[in-house]
Amino acid sequence: MRWLLWFLLILLMAIGLSLFASNNEGYVLIVRPPYRLELSFNLLILLIVLSFFSLHLLLRMLNYARGLPASVKEYKERRRQREGRAALVEALHALVDGRYTLAEKGAAKALDLGEDAGLSALVAARAAHKAKRKAQRDFYLAEAERLAPEARTGRLLTQAELLLDDKQYGQALQVLQHLDRLEAKYPPAMRLELKVQLHLGNWEQVLTLLQNLEKEDGLELWKVKQYRQQAHLQMMRRYAGDLKKLQAYWKKLASEEQLNPRIAEAAVQAFITAGDSNQASRVLEMSLTKGWDSDLVGLLGDCESQDPIKQLQQAEYWLTQHEGDANLLLALGRMCMRQRLWGKAESYLEASISVRPSAKAHYMLASLLENRGEQQQAALHYRFSAQLAQSS
Repeated sequence: MRWLLWFLLILLMAIGLSLFASNNEGYVLIVRPPYRLELSFNLLILLIVLSFFSLHLLLRMLNYARGLPASVKEYKERRRQREGRAALVEALHALVDGRYTLAEKGAAKALDLGEDAGLSALVAARAAHKAKRKAQRDFYLAEAERLAPEARTGRLLTQAELLLDDKQYGQALQVLQHLDRLEAKYPPAMRLELKVQLHLGNWEQVLTLLQNLEKEDGLELWKVKQYRQQAHLQMMRRYAGDLKKLQAYWKKLASEEQLNPRIAEAAVQAFITAGDSNQASRVLEMSLTKGWDSDLVGLLGDCESQDPIKQLQQAEYWLTQHEGDANLLLALGRMCMRQRLWGKAESYLEASISVRPSAKAHYMLASLLENRGEQQQAALHYRFSAQLAQSS
């Protein structure tokens, strides 16, 4: 529509000029002694118009020529950016597809073209790492530090992750500690450090990291609970030889953690090893009162309480609620043997075997029968115990 309007306007102007020129018989006289020039008025107008357009065209050409180097430079820069961006995108696609050699090649090209030096170098480093080219990986990491020092967070995170993948836990930890000085309590860095500390078995640091991650909402709650339980179990085993430290550590735990069956089980075993079976018995009873756990009740027979009669009565009360629990029956048999209640001990052990035969129950029953002089029956249960032990 716009072209049509311009065409009509030019057509009208041409018609107007034609009509004007056809009816114009004037002339122009230019005198400069001794010269005299006479021109028709129409020719003069035509010369003026042609001169104007010629001058305009000349000036445009001069302006274009003056700006040509900058235009060429700008064109080359745009082409470099397009090629660099295309190379980086190609490298990212190749990295996701698992074509690591192609990814490294594309990222190296993008790096040479100056396309986001920090990102290109890190993509190249990750691809080289996946391709098992560690020397190239370290080179690209150094290039990332040299060309994009402001992007140190991403570089240090990537470096730590790659070192962790190589099982170089000490070096990975040093990198993460350096990052922590730059950006304290950064959730991605804390998650990486958590993996490192888990591999190194630094359980105190694991618990500290879990506390910080929980505050920052930086890790799923179920993972926090899982890792925290693992750390508590390891700490219990570590303090099993030191009763004072074990008691102090147990008191620090929250009530919810003390009632956790797996943590309570580890605590019971640790207190027994440390020589405080009475405390082990209290821990066990507290946890079982809160929630029944068949594996945990199996330790009841190993806990020598200061009040064995009360302990036995409590266990027999639990039996009324959990009649078919083989571990509880086995524990009752063990407690009765300690109290020299041989008849009840035999009944409980036989009941445990009838519910679920176990090497431990057969062995204890064989020991009881042997003490009573029933050698043939004892030998039979010893054989059953050995068979079950070998098959388990």
